[in-house]
Amino acid sequence: MFNLKALQRNKTLKYGVPMLLLVVGGSFGLREFTQIRYDAQKIRKKLDPSLEARVNVQNQAVVLEEQYEKLKEKNLDDWKNIRGPRPWEDSRQYQEQQRSR
Repeated sequence: MFNLKALQRNKTLKYGVPMLLLVVGGSFGLREFTQIRYDAQKIRKKLDPSLEARVNVQNQAVVLEEQYEKLKEKNLDDWKNIRGPRPWEDSRQYQEQQRSR
C-alpha cells in the first residue's frame, strides 16, 4: 500500500511516462498514416507519355524527335502576338476583338 502511494506521487511516473508513450506512439501512428498517403498517391498517379519520357531516359529521344517533327510542320515565320486580357477586362469580349482584327 505504501509503495502504491509513493508511485502515485512520483512525478516521473505521473507525467513523464504518459508523455513518453504519447511521443513514441504518435511516431508509429504518423508513420502508418503517411504510408497510407503515399500509397494512395501512387495509385492515383498516372503519368502522360511526355512526363514518363522525362523520367525514363530510353524513351526521351523518341519524344524529342516527335516534338521536332511537329515543329517542322508549323510555319514559325507568320505568327501574331496576341495579348491576353487584363484582370478588369471581360476575357470573352477581348478575345473576340483580337480575333476580329
